[in-house]
Amino acid sequence: MDVQLHRLLPLLLLSWPFFRRGDHSAARDAADLHPIVILPGHSCSQLDARLTDEYEPAAAPSCGARKGKGWFRLWENRTALQDPALLPCYAEQLRLVYDPVAGDYRNVRGVDVRVVSFGTTRGFIPRCPSYRKLVEALEGVGYKDGGNLFGAPYDFRYGPAPRGQPAQHFAHFVSSLRLLVERASARNGNKPVILVSHSQGGINAMAFLDQSPLPWRRRYVKHFVMVSTGAGGIVTALRALASSVSHPPPPGDVLSLFGNTGRSFESTFLTLPSPKVFGHTPLVITRARNYSAYDIPELLAAAGFSDDEVARYRTRTLPVVLNFSAPIVPVTCINGVGVPTPELVYWDDIDAEPRVVYGDGDGNVNLASVLALDTVIGKYMGQDYYKSVLIPNATHTGILADDFARQRVVSEILQANTAVY
Repeated sequence: MDVQLHRLLPLLLLSWPFFRRGDHSAARDAADLHPIVILPGHSCSQLDARLTDEYEPAAAPSCGARKGKGWFRLWENRTALQDPALLPCYAEQLRLVYDPVAGDYRNVRGVDVRVVSFGTTRGFIPRCPSYRKLVEALEGVGYKDGGNLFGAPYDFRYGPAPRGQPAQHFAHFVSSLRLLVERASARNGNKPVILVSHSQGGINAMAFLDQSPLPWRRRYVKHFVMVSTGAGGIVTALRALASSVSHPPPPGDVLSLFGNTGRSFESTFLTLPSPKVFGHTPLVITRARNYSAYDIPELLAAAGFSDDEVARYRTRTLPVVLNFSAPIVPVTCINGVGVPTPELVYWDDIDAEPRVVYGDGDGNVNLASVLALDTVIGKYMGQDYYKSVLIPNATHTGILADDFARQRVVSEILQANTAVY
């Protein structure tokens, strides 16, 4: 049984700005709106695939039936998810492979994958309907998809790499997003763009800004509105990790974060708690020892990850997590609070489901990760404008789906339109 120790903040102040200069008012005319580019959350983007002659199915010979037959929906393919005969093929074709020679992740050989409808919000609305409500709200104040509203879906299996390490796919995403931002600006009177992200989209947006030259950022990015993203991982990922060991998902599982398919994704480790945020506080308690964010490599080893997988966490993922820092563009961070959120995992029996102690957050992102934004971004010397908005009782996805929270998000976007820094 889960142990619930829910702590609510005394939320007398729902937001606090840290800025040197600013003037906010709602946008009055659609012609005055700055273009928006939305980066959605994890697994909201749709992916298509095609099989080439190089594809040699390992799961079953029938997995190669689509060879040479063009593109088909890879994610999310509901037919394959519900058909036991197709599921092993689906899981195999969705996996990533780490190439030690190239030092980078790639698709299974013979599987080409592309993101659906990059540049429009149609690329993620079908998968995550909460974005439809956000888009409709923005259309209500003068935005139009393809005119001054754009979407930047991405292949959520991949992630950024530290400087000096190859990350071919993410580099392509960065160049594509940069071109989209420039075109959005050119189409709207050369106005700089407002980036709006949700969940993992915020991690990718931060990496994108970090990899973009500062003069480019100052020219093309008016404001960054980051929704439902903390400064350093989530304890929920540790719960998923423990659950995957005590109750291993079936071989064809493609939905579990640490299932056989999910654990092959480069992005999976990005959700693990950051030592920079969670420090030495115990996050997982077992009979043998306690594990803090500093001990995640040892926890991964104890959970059965290979030496190579643990090494990639240490040398590839962890440096990216620790590099989460101020983007040096005006930022508004919006997060839900007051929702029970996993904060501590008791895993005293490897064969039993872990028990969980709950703290504060949005049900997914911990309050500690949210509050760390004030230091990591807000107190950075070169960050001229930073504002944090906390919305009581808004869940991780409800912040876009629920009227009371979504209205606040749209209000902040409109304020970003007219702000003078």
